[in-house]
Amino acid sequence: MAHANARTTVYARKLIVARVRAGHRPGEVAKQLGISRQTVHKWVRRWRSEGEAGLADRSSRPHRMPGTTSPETVARIVAA
Repeated sequence: MAHANARTTVYARKLIVARVRAGHRPGEVAKQLGISRQTVHKWVRRWRSEGEAGLADRSSRPHRMPGTTSPETVARIVAA
C-alpha cells in the first residue's frame, strides 16, 4: 500500500526509472505522469544510490527534532 501522502506508487516510481533509463528526458517523463521534474530526479537519484529498495515507501517522520523536550523535563512533568 502506498504512503498516505505519496504522489506516486512503487509501480509508478519503477516506471519513472525505466523511462529515464530508456532515454526519455526527465521533463518528458514528468509531463507524462503528471509530476514535477524534481520528483523524477529524486526517484532516479534514489534508485541509483539504493537500487530497488530506494523506491519503497518511507516514513515522513523527521529524522531529528531539535525542539523536542528533554527526557529530564519529561520525567519531572510525569512525576508531578
